[in-house]
Amino acid sequence: MKEILVIVLVIVGALIGAGFASGQEIYSFFYSYGLHGMLGLVVTCILIGILINKILKIILKYEINNYDQFLSQLIKNKKIIKVVNNILNILLLITFYIMIAGFGAYFEQQIGVHKIIGSLVLAILCFCVFLTSVKGVLKVSEYIVPLLIIFIVIIGIINFNTINNFQNIETIKKGWVISAVTYCSYNIILIIPVLISLRKHIRKISDTKYISFITTIIMLILSFIIYTILLKSDVNISELEMPVVYIVSKFFSKFEKIYAFIILSSIFTTAISIGTGFLQNISENGKSYPQIVIFMCISSLIVSNIGFSKLVNIVYPFFGYIGIIQIMLILSKNICKK
Repeated sequence: MKEILVIVLVIVGALIGAGFASGQEIYSFFYSYGLHGMLGLVVTCILIGILINKILKIILKYEINNYDQFLSQLIKNKKIIKVVNNILNILLLITFYIMIAGFGAYFEQQIGVHKIIGSLVLAILCFCVFLTSVKGVLKVSEYIVPLLIIFIVIIGIINFNTINNFQNIETIKKGWVISAVTYCSYNIILIIPVLISLRKHIRKISDTKYISFITTIIMLILSFIIYTILLKSDVNISELEMPVVYIVSKFFSKFEKIYAFIILSSIFTTAISIGTGFLQNISENGKSYPQIVIFMCISSLIVSNIGFSKLVNIVYPFFGYIGIIQIMLILSKNICKK
């Protein structure tokens, strides 16, 4: 059971990055749809759980080692596989850059230190972890992610006692279903390489249902908590780059430093999970691995200057729409028994 929980923590660590913990993702994809957004959260988390279970079964069944092999189980045209694989690599790399940018943005917004300093700190930390490969990701997630979950739950419990305005949630947008599916879609694109990197750590195929179920429950709880925290905002959330950070610092000031740890740690765990997935996918041999790690970390400092919120709100929805086709292919995949 311990092995299953460690794997779940790696998956959750990859899902709750800067966009999630800051409230930016929950606001954009769910909160702005009013009460329907809460239903969207349920749909998304359940769908993510179902897909994780199906993906892990495919990975274990066909002993998949990289994303190219995974795609070959869904698509037979090699040219299309190559295009899709390249799209994934771009998304993974950009997402890694987004995490670096988020780390720097937090340093600048909350501490007043130039964002390049924060970005440099995370780049160095990631460089050290990447050199230890998957073992480093497992070890970091095993210790940090449980703390993230505990702290978010504590704030959620305290906050829930003060929430009395669910009925006053304003519906700003329509189309909550497609938004929920899109959110699930881009998360699945990002999580597949991470799941592939965990193949050798899953003992039997029957464990996949437990992994997916526990992941679904945790994500449902955390998503609901972030949503309810957004209800406390006394300003226009769309104008905030990290709305939950603002709300916690104003209404739960005694938890401000703790949430600072949550934000920075969630960015860190996502960066190493996504970065490991990218490295696993693009590094054909051990010799090229160190060079790619160096390229990733140095180039991240340059791209991170574009800005955290801009990258989140442009990149994620775009790749989410693309990933809907992949979701359909995964769900329709028939895993034949030997």
